[in-house]
Amino acid sequence: QVQLVESGGGLVQPGGSLRLSCAASGSIFSINVMGWYRQAPGKQRELVAAITNGGSTNYADSVKGRFTISRDNAKNTVYLQMNSLKPEDTAVYYCNADGRTWLGTKFGSWGQGTQVTVSS
Repeated sequence: QVQLVESGGGLVQPGGSLRLSCAASGSIFSINVMGWYRQAPGKQRELVAAITNGGSTNYADSVKGRFTISRDNAKNTVYLQMNSLKPEDTAVYYCNADGRTWLGTKFGSWGQGTQVTVSS
């Protein structure tokens, strides 16, 4: 089974920065896309940023210019650099990955989430 583990969340003041990491492990043959989602209390989970195997990226309008997604294919790890953080960014951030295992089956996995709190 493919597992994702997020890290890097925490408490930061408005305008500060955090870098989230998500490492995928397990029977991974290939990963087509990895992404970051977030869910604030009382709100639905939303896509923050995604990156394909080829390096194409997509961002939510609310984070464009502030967040940067990147990946290290050799480590099966995706990162989210979060700058100029706002209180509205407060949420649980989840990592997602889609791909195929060595057994030839598709997978779609989620991490356990990491809390990001932006507050003065």
